[in-house]
Amino acid sequence: MVDVDRAVDHYQRLGFTTDYHDETYAFARWGNLVIHLAKDDNPAAHTTSTLYLHVDDADELAADWRKAGIDVVDPANQDYGKREGRHTDPDGNVIRFGGPPT
Repeated sequence: MVDVDRAVDHYQRLGFTTDYHDETYAFARWGNLVIHLAKDDNPAAHTTSTLYLHVDDADELAADWRKAGIDVVDPANQDYGKREGRHTDPDGNVIRFGGPPT
């Protein structure tokens, strides 16, 4: 990521708790999940990641994130038995989230 402060702010808006190691490295926590937010000094070599959050209610999470001003792809029932949505953070990392179908 290019801007650790921006990432920390973004993940706080998603409901993660955050703390800094230093100005170039921080952590975003959601239950037992810890995401390392590290400044990349070579943005041209930047790669993205995808993570998956298992939640009790995908629609509720999507509504909470929208209230925080976050762009979310609406959850939809999938043929493999999950109701899933997704969000892409400012650095292009994808957060997929899903729970029981409705």
